[in-house]
Amino acid sequence: MDMFLYLDKDTFLHRLDPRTKLAVLFGTFVIALMYTYLSVLLALGLVVLLYGYSGKVLSNLKRIRVVLFMVGLMSIVIWSFARGGNTRLLGPITKEGLIYGITVAVKFNVMIISGMIFLSSTTVEAIALGLVKLKVPYRGAFAFSTAIRLVPTIVSTSYTITQAQKSRGLDLDSGHIIQRIKKYLPLIIPTFVSVIRGTNVFSMALESKGFGYADERTFYMELNFSKKDYIVLIITLLVVLFAILVKIKYKI
Repeated sequence: MDMFLYLDKDTFLHRLDPRTKLAVLFGTFVIALMYTYLSVLLALGLVVLLYGYSGKVLSNLKRIRVVLFMVGLMSIVIWSFARGGNTRLLGPITKEGLIYGITVAVKFNVMIISGMIFLSSTTVEAIALGLVKLKVPYRGAFAFSTAIRLVPTIVSTSYTITQAQKSRGLDLDSGHIIQRIKKYLPLIIPTFVSVIRGTNVFSMALESKGFGYADERTFYMELNFSKKDYIVLIITLLVVLFAILVKIKYKI
């Protein structure tokens, strides 16, 4: 069961420098957080999808579809009741609240999808090296890359333990939701024991290789900006500056 999002493909997006893709990700977040207009966010979402399509990584959307659905549903439900407004639709639900809930749902889903595209088109090693090139201490960059690896590892370990217990006759599928949750609780202990054991082995491996001995280190992988990286960076910068100027001038 592969829990990592990265898709190994030879596309324009994959060949971009990780620093360029980080800039695009940051620019997307800035625009998404600045605006609360549904039309602007939908346009941004379309651009993000086209960006992901260029790297052939949109197939990973099905892997995060539950997250996207839950974020959208919770946003719409909460803001439909909490936002308020003058146009009543049903009880405390207002038209203004419903529209705002949809807007917030699109905002966060666009940010999640842009993050998914980044992780789907960039290796963990490239992310770490890109952060180092951006003057992030390599210990911090390594910690960040390890965290990215750790989440799929925990999920994969829990899946393996669950399947092993099912093969031994443990019934995890019957009963109502509360009963199912209670059945899964005992599986948390072996999952964390396995993860802690693996983390301990990992730390010993780092110590044996002298990790952290020097403040500076060399890397096998080399990163260099190409012409297409500069073009993407310039376009991203111009789009973000334009979005900021429109926001300031029209106060929207």
